Amino acid sequence: MSSTIIFYLLASTALIVSFVKDKNNTKMALKKAWKSFENILPQFLSILILIGIILAILTPEQISDIIGQESGWMGVILASMVGAITLIPGFIAFPLAAALLKSGAGYMQIASFISTLMMVGIVTIPLEMKFFGKKAALIRNAEAFIFSLIVAFVMGVFL
Repeated sequence: MSSTIIFYLLASTALIVSFVKDKNNTKMALKKAWKSFENILPQFLSILILIGIILAILTPEQISDIIGQESGWMGVILASMVGAITLIPGFIAFPLAAALLKSGAGYMQIASFISTLMMVGIVTIPLEMKFFGKKAALIRNAEAFIFSLIVAFVMGVFL
């Protein structure tokens, strides 16, 4: 039995237990979950459409040329810059990374993309500056970018 089926069975069992224990709270929780899903859906669909278009336009060879293992540090820097300026939630970023890997992207390049995506926030830096100050925000983002390059190097060495 696959782990996906096991997780669905566990979630279904927990939902049934919750429903038996307190119907009103379970209904309220399901309504809140649905609202959250509705809020995330437009972002999720737009990213999926964008990924679909990119994967339809670019051949695996082109992806490999741009961010494949042969692209070297130029591919790492490009992937890092795209990751730093892109605002994609993790639950979309990881499947995107898997699709890019299957299409010919290199591990080092994807590691830099994902790590900058999660740690560097060019889009959110104005808000970060407002709360933490300009110096702290700039230092944090610069260190995160450098750390992402270190992560890429380590991934390139070990994979």
